[in-house]
Amino acid sequence: MAKWGQGDPRWIVEEREDGTNVNNWHWTERDATVWSKGKLRELLVGIAMENETGRCEISELKQVEGEASCSSRKGKLIFFYEWNIKLAWKGTIKESGAKHKGLVEIPSLSEENEVDDTEVNVSKKKGDGDTLKDLMKTTGTAKVRAALAEYLKALKTEFTTGMILPTKAVATQDLTVERKVTGNTLQVQASPVALGVRIPTVALHLTELFDTTVEQLYSIFTVKDLVQKFSKSPAVLEAEKGGKFQMFDGNITGEYVELLTNRKIIMKWRCRSWPEEHYATVALNFVPAPGQTELQLDCKGVPVCKEENTKLCWQKQHFEEIKGLLQLTTQNA
Repeated sequence: MAKWGQGDPRWIVEEREDGTNVNNWHWTERDATVWSKGKLRELLVGIAMENETGRCEISELKQVEGEASCSSRKGKLIFFYEWNIKLAWKGTIKESGAKHKGLVEIPSLSEENEVDDTEVNVSKKKGDGDTLKDLMKTTGTAKVRAALAEYLKALKTEFTTGMILPTKAVATQDLTVERKVTGNTLQVQASPVALGVRIPTVALHLTELFDTTVEQLYSIFTVKDLVQKFSKSPAVLEAEKGGKFQMFDGNITGEYVELLTNRKIIMKWRCRSWPEEHYATVALNFVPAPGQTELQLDCKGVPVCKEENTKLCWQKQHFEEIKGLLQLTTQNA
């Protein structure tokens, strides 16, 4: 038994004014559903197998239904996942060149079963091509199960970065890790907050083409009236170095760090739902193209758990709405 005043620090909930979950005592939960769907697509689509009779590959993730989450309590991680997955496969018989298609169905991937025991069903459309189906049922099934094992490994390591918060004794540990997402290379790194607790973050890179001039697109991000038109809400805008901005009824706030007219905008940027006082750094580069302007967005410091929401915010609430405004402006011209 520990002496009075010398309790095991793993069981001590330190008093914090900001309510931070020190020493991982309290129950916390993170939804892994959106992340998992992307990871499953990344690992499963493109799997290929070949033998002397033919070649097959997983061509499409047709269906992925279910959910996944990770919870933390008293420094321990608890995983829940349950998936119903349907994949499309296609293959070619080498001798005849005949092409065939079919499905791979995984009715229940869950924590209740080991991956090696997970049911994987292979079917083929009517006609010849049983040799390809056999290839899928043997080599294909093994490769699919291996990919599912990779998903579970990533769920328990990559996705959970930062869920077990460092205590004061380990506040300086490095939590840097890299990973890939379809279409974008993301770097996951740890950002320090009070008392050394770190928030795992990702860096997003997006590009989009707009049917307008560099000057017009730049003004849409720096002129209050135009910001209010594409956001369809009141805005506060001080488009100068050190100037503040507020958009979407205060859900997006930040500060301009650098403005190079018609070339580049750098700003501190955050969503209301992010941890308090945590900002990402957003760089917008305006690149002229024939009859268009390419917008290159680099966003560093997005909390891992807000990655998908942040991408959708830029793609749906910014890019699509700006294109709608430009189209309306062209029609009224």
